[in-house]
Formats: sequence, structure tokens, C-alpha cells
Amino acid sequence: MLKRTALLSICFCVTIALPAQEKHVFENEVKALVLRDSLITNRKDIILFTGSSSIRMWTDLEKDFADKNVLNRAFGGSTMRDLLYFADQLIVPYNPKTIFIYEGDNDLGFANATSQQILASADSLLTIIRAKLPSSVRIYFISPKPSIARWHLKDQYVQFNKDLQTWTNSKKNVYFIDVWSKMLDADGSLRKDLFIEDGLHMNRKGYDIWRDTLRKYVK
Repeated sequence: MLKRTALLSICFCVTIALPAQEKHVFENEVKALVLRDSLITNRKDIILFTGSSSIRMWTDLEKDFADKNVLNRAFGGSTMRDLLYFADQLIVPYNPKTIFIYEGDNDLGFANATSQQILASADSLLTIIRAKLPSSVRIYFISPKPSIARWHLKDQYVQFNKDLQTWTNSKKNVYFIDVWSKMLDADGSLRKDLFIEDGLHMNRKGYDIWRDTLRKYVK
């Protein structure tokens, strides 16, 4: 009996130890981003953009806000949970005065996460930011955008954007930015001219809308 108990204990320990050995899918990409930190010449009043590929692929971000100290640290096809995992590497070290976060698109698009699950990760992320950065830091959550590729999930996106806005309204110095409605026609249909061939990511027209929408908050 003692031998069996000891064996079970060993098996249990090995089972929990294995996940710790696994490499996060975005670990190499994040390491590459952090290596770019040596190129940062001005660390004063950084305005940080992070999140998933819609920010990562905003290649003209610095040009669009040329008069501001903007830094892009978005990565892969990340989710809110992924950003939470890498918060100590991609948010905290820059001591930003303002943070723009774009997550939720992939959470809904392929991770099948619920609003409650996404917001739970957002809440944990906010806890880390508030614990390690000044309380004056302003945090903007950009609404998940509509897209051709994920238009069949429209109702879920609309509901999550409502939930996200309600959640941000309950927090201090946390704000919601609506890009969803800005990418629709007057009749509520999707503007298909805003996307590249994959039907998910934006072309320059789409980023022009984002630039104009975010301009008043990038300060």
C-alpha cells in the first residue's frame, strides 16, 4: 500500500511538472520583441500599443502618430490570456504613460472564449498593471473589429464589445474605444474594402480609420 501511494505521488508530481516545461507558442516572438528594446532612444512618456496582429501589422503606427513617443509591442495571433502571460515582458518594463490594448478578436475568432473568460483575463491584466505601474497610467481597450473572415460571429463580437465597454466603465482610468461601428456602412453592413486578401487583417484604408479614431486619445 505504501509503495502504491509513493508511486501515485511520483506520477502526480511528474504530471504537474510537464506543463512547466512546455514552451509558450509566442515565446520566441516575444523574445525577439524584447531584443529590440536596445533600439529605444527615448523612454520618456512612452505610449504603448500591444495586443494581437491587427496592432502588430500596423507598420505605419509610428508615422501615424509621429509627434508622439509611440511603441509597438504587439505579437502574433495573441489572445487576452497570452497578453496576461507576457505582461511583465511587454508592458511593465516600458513604464508607459498610456497603454492601448487590442485583444478579444482571436479570443472570439478561434479560441472560443466567452466574454466572461476574456474579461477575467483582462481583469487579471489590469491588476498586474495597477500593482506595478503608477495609478495615473491610462489604459484603452480597443474593441475587436469586424472582418470578412469572422462576420459569421458578428453577434458574439457585438455582445463582447458591449460587455467590454461595461467593464471598462467600472474601472478608473480605463477606457473603451469603438472601432467596430467605424468600419461599417450606414446600414450596418461591413465595409469589405478595408481588408487585405485574407479577409481578416486591414489594408491602409482600415488603418486610416483606426488612426483617425484613436488620434484624440494618443496624447
